[in-house]
Amino acid sequence: MVRKLKWEEVGVSNGPSFLSPGCVSSKNCDLLFTSGCVGNDPITGEYPEDVESQARNAMENMKRVLESASSNFDYVLKALLFISDPSYASAVNKVYQEFFPGRPSRSCIVVSFPDPKLKFEMECVAEVPAN
Repeated sequence: MVRKLKWEEVGVSNGPSFLSPGCVSSKNCDLLFTSGCVGNDPITGEYPEDVESQARNAMENMKRVLESASSNFDYVLKALLFISDPSYASAVNKVYQEFFPGRPSRSCIVVSFPDPKLKFEMECVAEVPAN
């Protein structure tokens, strides 16, 4: 099982409550390294206009990837988020907290996507628990 580091363990008295500074996996486990999931609708392929909807779609898409590998958000060790504008961070954080109550370690990077409709992408590393 994944052990979440606490901020106090790394000498920080008041770190961000929505993420962990790190996660430790067990010795005998399988790890899933996902490709990026974007916020398109899985049926139509269309991107919603707003970043919150794109983030929600991307996390639902990621949920399907995790479940297909017999894992879930509780086993995510590290999430990597990409946003196309720094002003999107608060909307993305709101959605992130709904899907990641376990608060895995996380990074969020501002990037320029090749498709201007794309506002959000995510990938993660997750433990696949033994059956």
